[in-house]
Amino acid sequence: MTNSTFPLTCLHDGTENAGQGRPLTVLDKYTLTPVAEGAEASVDQMTAMIDSAQRAFTGGAPGAYERGEILDRAAHLLAQRAEEMMTTIMAESGFTASDARGEVTRCQQTLRLSAEEARNLRGEVVPLAGAPGQGRRMGFTLRVPLGVVLAVTPFNSPLNTVCHKVAPAFAAGNAVVLKPASATPLTALALGRVLLEAGMPPGFLSVMPGGAEVTQAAIADSRVRFIAFTGSTGVGRAIQQAAGLRRTQMELGSIAFTILADDADLDRALPKITGAGYRKAGQVCTSVQVVLVQRVRLEEATDRLTAAVHAVHYGDPRMAGTVTGPLISEREAARVDTWIEEALSQGATRLAGGKRKGAVVPPTLLTDITPDMRVLSEEVFGPVVSLLPFDTIEEAVSRVNATPYGLATGVFTNRLDSAFDLARSLEVGGVHINETSSSRVDLMPYGGSKDSGFGREGPRYAVEEMTEQRIVTITP
Repeated sequence: MTNSTFPLTCLHDGTENAGQGRPLTVLDKYTLTPVAEGAEASVDQMTAMIDSAQRAFTGGAPGAYERGEILDRAAHLLAQRAEEMMTTIMAESGFTASDARGEVTRCQQTLRLSAEEARNLRGEVVPLAGAPGQGRRMGFTLRVPLGVVLAVTPFNSPLNTVCHKVAPAFAAGNAVVLKPASATPLTALALGRVLLEAGMPPGFLSVMPGGAEVTQAAIADSRVRFIAFTGSTGVGRAIQQAAGLRRTQMELGSIAFTILADDADLDRALPKITGAGYRKAGQVCTSVQVVLVQRVRLEEATDRLTAAVHAVHYGDPRMAGTVTGPLISEREAARVDTWIEEALSQGATRLAGGKRKGAVVPPTLLTDITPDMRVLSEEVFGPVVSLLPFDTIEEAVSRVNATPYGLATGVFTNRLDSAFDLARSLEVGGVHINETSSSRVDLMPYGGSKDSGFGREGPRYAVEEMTEQRIVTITP
């Protein structure tokens, strides 16, 4: 075995133990060499984690103020360890320094927002006196935690998406069993250590690296009261079917569009589109996949965006100035490369791009695409952006709404009437005017519609998802 650079363990009851399941090797996504080796959690270990979580929840969570203090301390500790956390993220995810730094900075914000929500958890007074014969009766609601939360998280945001599930769950008073992506478990383990050091009671968080077998076994355990999942639509559908009547939050796949209307400010729009299309190697559910350009601006937008994409630095994520690093695996890079070649063979034109090298796919810009090409009909999840013209705003709306997905759409226009019309007519979870589809602020509600899922992230909204209302009435 190669010497591990990072510890790969299971985190349970405040201690770290070797996994007892299948062997697991975590690769550096650029060099494709091991950075950690160990084993997944076994089903028995997973069961023990749920035992601990249930026991901790039954024993009672720390009070709301204390939970807020713990999360605030975690944010402070994370800030102190920012460089260490960035090193871990870059090694196992292939992120550039800029993207890794963004993960750490945003995670601190998510922790602090969650701390606020812990302290602000509230119900409401119910005006029972407004009902006949109830004049002396009083009523109010409480928001109470659900119990054990299973969080299943993706590789493309190995720190902040994990935090968006774990921190609000704990803020609400739940216990969490976390199953991070097998490609990027090290960052989740590092966050777990931070939370425990900040004072989270050990039973309230377990981290179990693992694959489908351990995940399915955890979902099948009826003590899991809520499942928070970010990943593909196919896997999400299977999880939802297995969940039955239990509550879930599903953040699933997408084909993300950004619309350039004829009055768009291209000086503002094109740099944002370039960043949103190629950062994290296009591996974000809201990464710009298709730019819909009103035809009168097509030639100008095409020329300028082509030049911008040619200027995007790609390759080694540790090199200064790199924007597009490797995909999560060489297999995924080969898939994306195949889709590009398929599109070219079907009549698409490549305006920028080139030959794949290992897990790195050069930033690619396509035009002359048609609906039968996979780069338009399926989620690419890679550094590939396609240009598609439209004539009327209604046509652009129809194109976006024709997909089975509905996560987010960006719109660049300075016409207020068009902006409001698009906000009402686009069947997506988020419409961002003069921003790209990839625009996100951690305090806002985030989630999709249709095959992009349901439920909302964002600490305030996630706390609501992970609690239930309880009505209390008092009759004098």
